Amino acid sequence: MRKNSKSPDFKIKLVKEYLAGRGGYKSIALKYGIGCGTLRKWIRQYESMGAEVFIRVSHKSYPMQLKESAVVEYLETSASLSDICKKYKILSTCTLKTWIKKYNSHEKFKSVRGGQIMAKGRKTTYEERIEIVAYCTEHGDDYAGTAEHFKVSYQQVYSWMRKYYAFGPDGLVDRRGRTKPEEEMSELERLRAENRILKAENRRKELENLFLKKVDEIERRRS
Repeated sequence: MRKNSKSPDFKIKLVKEYLAGRGGYKSIALKYGIGCGTLRKWIRQYESMGAEVFIRVSHKSYPMQLKESAVVEYLETSASLSDICKKYKILSTCTLKTWIKKYNSHEKFKSVRGGQIMAKGRKTTYEERIEIVAYCTEHGDDYAGTAEHFKVSYQQVYSWMRKYYAFGPDGLVDRRGRTKPEEEMSELERLRAENRILKAENRRKELENLFLKKVDEIERRRS
């Protein structure tokens, strides 16, 4: 997907035009060939942080305490996603939605890095690695939670996920040692592995869609 190539001056111009009352969301968006949602986002960002936000918008980081405060306030008050983003200077409602999802799934906002959950990995079978990748996929790529659940190291989970994304189930084959190589597994075994992870991916998408629908329902009630 292409990144938005609009210049800071262009964004500021449209925001000021709206704030000056020279048009509404739809008329200005139509006039300049952008989406209404995009214009709303620019206006919210400008109101929260000023024109500077368009100049240094990339890779903004947020303290963990801010994330927790923003999520808790959203869940416990009638404030909308936009209200919370404006108050806490969060650039995108999508970012806040991600934090809410993590909070609701009891996932840490900041994943524990390799070695801090379990410093030393353990030996696993091919079937275990398939289950680990499937579990991690279904739980939103929660490496830390997956490592803790299966009693393996964070680094192992990270490595297996990368190998799976690059090579599919074949990437999870352990070709070390002198025992019967796992690469001799049958085509049926490969298909079973692919099917197991595919089901996890579909379940993850299903849960994410249900979550987003729930947030949208809350937003409609608050608007």
